[in-house]
Amino acid sequence: MDFELLDSLIQSKKEQFWEMSDQIWGFAEMRFKEDQSSRLQMEFLRNEGFTVEEGIGDIPTAFSARAGSGRPVIGLLGEYDALPKLSQEADVTVKKPLAEGAPGHGCGHHLLGTGCLEAAVAVKDYLLEHPGQGTIVYFGCPAEEGGAGKAFMVREGCFKDCDICLAWHPYSATFASVSSLANARIIYRFTGKSAHAATSPYLGRSALDAVELMNVGCNYMREHMIPDARVHYAVTDTGGDAPNVVQAHAEVIYSVRAPRVDQVCELAERVHNIARGAALMTETKVEIQVVSAYADVLQNKVLDNLVYGHMKEIFPLDYSHEELDYAEKFHAVGDPGDWTLYQTMAAKIMGENGKAFFRGAMADVCVPPLPLKQGSTDVGDVSWNVPSAWFGSACFALGTPAHSWLAVAQGKSSIAHRGMTGAASVLARTALELMERPELVEAAWEEMKEAKKNCEYRCLIPEDVRAGSF
Repeated sequence: MDFELLDSLIQSKKEQFWEMSDQIWGFAEMRFKEDQSSRLQMEFLRNEGFTVEEGIGDIPTAFSARAGSGRPVIGLLGEYDALPKLSQEADVTVKKPLAEGAPGHGCGHHLLGTGCLEAAVAVKDYLLEHPGQGTIVYFGCPAEEGGAGKAFMVREGCFKDCDICLAWHPYSATFASVSSLANARIIYRFTGKSAHAATSPYLGRSALDAVELMNVGCNYMREHMIPDARVHYAVTDTGGDAPNVVQAHAEVIYSVRAPRVDQVCELAERVHNIARGAALMTETKVEIQVVSAYADVLQNKVLDNLVYGHMKEIFPLDYSHEELDYAEKFHAVGDPGDWTLYQTMAAKIMGENGKAFFRGAMADVCVPPLPLKQGSTDVGDVSWNVPSAWFGSACFALGTPAHSWLAVAQGKSSIAHRGMTGAASVLARTALELMERPELVEAAWEEMKEAKKNCEYRCLIPEDVRAGSF
């Protein structure tokens, strides 16, 4: 592989992608509403000579863009959705919304999607200089945040033509591979009977009481579930603001996580039963609706080791004094728990000396693949159907939690831009090596079959639930 040519191709266009990521940062569109972000990317890819298919998977803001010919077909999984109520002015170290209550890119998906697109363009340009067999496909994947966009796309067969899929994510550290927790997001809607709480409360049946009893029941369940499982909830409808009325309707949304899909299935059924019990106790009715679900990421040793090799060629990045000063300001106001997490991780694989890599404002090590499960992503659903690799690139100062205004504030910095381009370089190198060495593709498929260990992929989202219905 001609790395010198590939690097020059990436460097020649990097400012265009930095500008694109900044534009998407400004759009800050929520799940399934990423109209401007997806349109911007599709127009760019058409101008670059890609064949673009819009609305794939019956999702208006999902698309694919294809270049090259023949096999292997390498898919790059881009995202561009923002998070609610995280609007934030750029480059300031205090919480300062641009628009109160508006969305913001607190998980760096403006970088994530643009970095994958940057890699796709680099691979396309490289193939024009060095013609060979292989197709690169950029997938615009909406609604990773709570919408499980890729799970719906898997269900509709969007990735069935792919031989390999690759993805990355912005973080405050750089690591070659981790897994994730399987996750189901479930709405519980309770319906009771209204009554005046002072005059005739005995005539009412409180839906809000049912929500409260359900939450209490789930909290008691925590002692009796596996330690690695997680159950979170948010009350999304309290039934009104008047305290002197028995609430006839109330709603709570739960996120149920566990290391494996089968464990999520079991745990979700226990939560369902608690909801049914709460309805029985209050003489209300409950409607249970699974609105999104994520499989755990099925790590692939063949691909993870390939990615790690290319990551060591790119990372760690050299930062200027100005960049380090910038990072130090955000590190100083950040969350110590963020770098403590990475220090603990490093100590497990590198000994106590590994902690030294996570003591400054910027992480300066590339962590090798780890069988660690954290967070949830719909990349997991793809990984159970197509051999996949998923890595992280440092785009923020240590101490920057995901889903925070601190991440939004740093999202347009040179550190973020360079972390994105570094990730794009790794993706492009990995994709091109897979095209030049098809035996690795075959080995990755064998590894995926072995990793499944006779477990079949199961999507928890009911067939009648459509993307964007939540």
